[in-house]
Amino acid sequence: QIHLVESGGGSVQAEGSLRLSCAVSGFTDRRVCMGWFRQVPGKAREGIAAIANDGSTRYADAIKGRFTISQDNAKNTLYLQMDSLKPDDSAMYYCAAAKGALTADSFMRTMTDFPDFGYWGQGTQVTVSS
Repeated sequence: QIHLVESGGGSVQAEGSLRLSCAVSGFTDRRVCMGWFRQVPGKAREGIAAIANDGSTRYADAIKGRFTISQDNAKNTLYLQMDSLKPDDSAMYYCAAAKGALTADSFMRTMTDFPDFGYWGQGTQVTVSS
C-alpha cells in the first residue's frame, strides 16, 4: 500500500525558512514523479514544485528562486526547502506522487486537474506571519 506522510510544517516569521519532508513508501516501480502542492481555504489546490524520476524539476512562478525541491532515494523521502517565506505562502502543503515516466510539468498539471491520478499525503500546515 502506498503512503505519503508529510512533516516539517509550522509557524514562522516572514523571510524565515522551513523544510518540509515527505516520507514515501509502497512504490515498487522507480518510475515515480513527485511534487508539492498547496491550498488555502476557498481556493483551488495549486502545484508549486515537482521532480520527475530523471531528476528534472518544475517550479511555479510564485515560488521560483525561493523554494527548492529535492529527493533522497535512499531514504525514500521528498523535501521542499522553503526560504524567504512570505505571508502569502501560508497554506496547507501536500505531498503527491504518481507512477509513470511523466515530466515534472505534466505531473503538476495532471495532478491539479485529475487529483485521483496519483497519491496524496494528509498535508502539513505552514503559517507565515508578517
